[in-house]
Formats: sequence, structure tokens, C-alpha cells
Amino acid sequence: MILIDQVKQLRKKTNFSIMECKKAIEETKGNEEKALKILEKKGAEKAVKKSNREAKQGLIEAYIHGNKIGVILELNCETDFVARNEEFKQLARDVAMHIAAMNPKDSEELLSQSFIKDEQKTIQDLVIEAIGKLGENIKIGKFVRLEI
Repeated sequence: MILIDQVKQLRKKTNFSIMECKKAIEETKGNEEKALKILEKKGAEKAVKKSNREAKQGLIEAYIHGNKIGVILELNCETDFVARNEEFKQLARDVAMHIAAMNPKDSEELLSQSFIKDEQKTIQDLVIEAIGKLGENIKIGKFVRLEI
């Protein structure tokens, strides 16, 4: 029997719909770890489907570290609705902080780097997860890193 608490907990962790979380829990007979893997795969599939969609909205994130390093990042999405979403804003903060710490030379290098907060994931993985959760194409635009 699937407990509603399991579905709620999985939804809170992933931000997938309640029905998708319920199906994943049922499919894995209550195994949360396996359910998370199923939802990660669904997120990646969504990202591939949305990759050709234009991302003309978004936000500019500024991150300053110790008054010595600064980053300005353009993070794009499809709608201003998602641009105002807290998860999207957190993604922008995390990527800007990562740029400050790791100093990638371009977007390609950035996407392939291990995320400083969770070395099991790359920045590309973070973007794919966000696409799965938010349901829109997300792209890292231009960024600048300054250091004194």
C-alpha cells in the first residue's frame, strides 16, 4: 500500500506532480530511491523534448563573494512566470556562486563541471533537473566573472 506521506515527501523533494510521484512510488513498490531515479529519468526526457523551444525570458543574477569576486549571470527560460519562480531563482544563485568559485572559461566548460555543492552532479544535471521540475526549457546565457 502506498502511503500519502511517501508521495508528499517525494513531491517535496522533486517538485514533480503528485500523480507522477504516486506512479513512481507504485512502480517501485514504495522504494523512494528507485522512485527518485525514475523521476530523474523523466526530467531528462522532458529536457530533451523542450531543448528546441526558445528561452527568451529569464533573469540576471549578480553574486559577490567577499568583495573580491563578482559574477553576473544571464539565465534564460521560456516565460516570465518561471523566471519569478523561487526554484529558478535558486538555480541562478547556485550557478553564479559556482562560476565565482570555479572560474569556467565558457558555457561548455561550465556545464561539464561538477557542482560545488554536490559533486555527484554536473551543472548540466542541475539544469536538466530544473527543466523537469519547472516544465520549460532553461539555458545558461552569458556570464562574466570579475576578480580583484
